[in-house]
Amino acid sequence: MTKEIWKPGNMIYPVPAVLVSMRGADGRENLVTVAWTGTICTNPAMAYISLRPTRFSYGLIQESGEFVINLTTEKLAYATDFCGVKSGREVDKFERLGLAREKASCVKAPLLAESPVNMECRVREVHPYGSHHMFVADVLAVQADRAYLDASGKLDLSRAGLIAYSHGEYFCLGKKLGKFGWSVQKKTGGKSHARS
Repeated sequence: MTKEIWKPGNMIYPVPAVLVSMRGADGRENLVTVAWTGTICTNPAMAYISLRPTRFSYGLIQESGEFVINLTTEKLAYATDFCGVKSGREVDKFERLGLAREKASCVKAPLLAESPVNMECRVREVHPYGSHHMFVADVLAVQADRAYLDASGKLDLSRAGLIAYSHGEYFCLGKKLGKFGWSVQKKTGGKSHARS
């Protein structure tokens, strides 16, 4: 394998492409596409998003200290791209895209009704890091669409058609390769997949 050396850059792909909703102090609501997002901690439940300070959404989150991370699906792919390139300063994205708002249980920011999972977040800290500032947040509540619960009540997002972002392009997540721990599970007959 022959590789080239490139200048420093972020090439951790794929990443989630989520729609983040917020409400400013004046009641104005917005949606922004965020790919720089992820889990920080399980207990307490914490997540982060990173935004450029020049973004309209940055000011709304800074004012309110709250936001909602809404997972996106293949059906939301167009809206996900649109909300990443159009500014909320110029257009009401909910109205323009025909998206529905739902009331959150713990924050004033609206939930995106079409999203299979919504995570209500309250900002704990903001870290300025060059081009982007990281909003570190506590996850106060998670709302999951009952349509994706299996018979035992377990969330099955494999049916939701989740999308990811990779190097400038959107992709629908594909086939299941395994589940957590499958590499060390014992096969039928007592043999393990694990190598020593």
